[in-house]
Amino acid sequence: MARVAVIGGGIGGLGTALMLGRRGHAVTVFEQDARQAGEDLDRDFFHWARPRIPQAVQPHSLLAPVRAVLRTEAPDVYADLLARGAREYHEFDWFGEHPPHRDGDEDLVTLRTRRIVLEAALTAAVQRERTVDVRRGCRVSALTVEEGRPARVTGVRVGAEAHGADLVVDASGRRSPVPAWLVEAGCRPPVVDSHRTGIAYLCRWYRLRADGPRHPGRVANGSAAPFALAGVFPSDNDTFAVNLVLSTGDPTRGALTDPAVFEAAARRFPATAAWLDLDPEPQSAVLAMAGLDNRWTSLSDDDGPVVTGLVNAGDSLVHTNPTLGHGAALCLRAAQYLATHVDRIAEDPADYHAWTRQVLRPWFDDQVAADRVNEQRLAENAPPPDLRAAAVAACAFDDPVVMRARAQVRHLLRPAGDAYGTDEVDRHVTAWLDANPDFSPKHDGPTRRQWDAVVAG
Repeated sequence: MARVAVIGGGIGGLGTALMLGRRGHAVTVFEQDARQAGEDLDRDFFHWARPRIPQAVQPHSLLAPVRAVLRTEAPDVYADLLARGAREYHEFDWFGEHPPHRDGDEDLVTLRTRRIVLEAALTAAVQRERTVDVRRGCRVSALTVEEGRPARVTGVRVGAEAHGADLVVDASGRRSPVPAWLVEAGCRPPVVDSHRTGIAYLCRWYRLRADGPRHPGRVANGSAAPFALAGVFPSDNDTFAVNLVLSTGDPTRGALTDPAVFEAAARRFPATAAWLDLDPEPQSAVLAMAGLDNRWTSLSDDDGPVVTGLVNAGDSLVHTNPTLGHGAALCLRAAQYLATHVDRIAEDPADYHAWTRQVLRPWFDDQVAADRVNEQRLAENAPPPDLRAAAVAACAFDDPVVMRARAQVRHLLRPAGDAYGTDEVDRHVTAWLDANPDFSPKHDGPTRRQWDAVVAG
């Protein structure tokens, strides 16, 4: 059995520790924040200052890999998630009646919940594991490194105390200090691929009133203007988030932090207006997040691993802009692979690095490409997409075959080229266009003149 030290007690750190502990490995988690999730979800979510995790209060949709990993590795955690208020939403629920089942359809499920609910369920489960020791309020200050070609990490330092380990897992997030520590120790530098995104997010949380309407009906959760996107994220325990996305260079961005301006702007989009018309109770201020990038940090270069005895996971490995919701899914997939192959990885991490490049890296590249398109469109007020691409997007909400392809891509189950590139999907899109000869790509949100008037007003 391996001795593993995990730096960071977020979703990646807790998930990795739980899966390792349940295989009998001795795990110590070092988390610098002394507070833990679980005692009071609303208090933890709305009143816990977490400057190192700005995404913690932003809306989340947990995609199919999260559900699949938890149901396989920790069904008790999955049950706890549902008991705490998380809700399953199948992509075919849009149609009311599901089409005839095909293999894989059972995986097309989103977990609608705030991040804090997943953190609370993982925290409770880790506390029950006798082989896992979570040390909160303990900040790792350095690695212990043994010389070699390559060098080997043998543990971590917390203050004056050294903690030995067969494997150290860096799950300390997108601002991980580990790459700098490796360089200071004389190792070859990690290979970092970083792409700044010029996209800003603003969200506000609401709760449905106990004596009010529960749902707006069959309304899509997203709307668009040439310069802004709007979305609704139904969540746990009658909460939902309204989200606006625009360019970081948009001159109206600052004004949207005023709740009255934010709500007035959100009401100009059909998707968000439908939910605001339910007269929900506001639960938060307008929460802004920007200055994000997509970053891939590899501890392996052309000559192989830059160090042994150390791997990274979660946002320390792959940090993606949240437009596609990939973060938790990629995080738990890496945790599962680590836990399954930890003895081999502790001996030589080359296989782990190869697996991450093959399995996780393509989704990172897709996010980079999608963000480039969105950034250009929002900044330049570009026209809607070409007819065929727009038809595929619109057709999915009328046709279960195209919706299935859309869901497979969204849930990281198939690449877009494979999912959409079938003769069946092509036939269904063509038939939809034939049935809708007047279709043309268009936005359903406000014009720039209407938007500026709302913000100024």
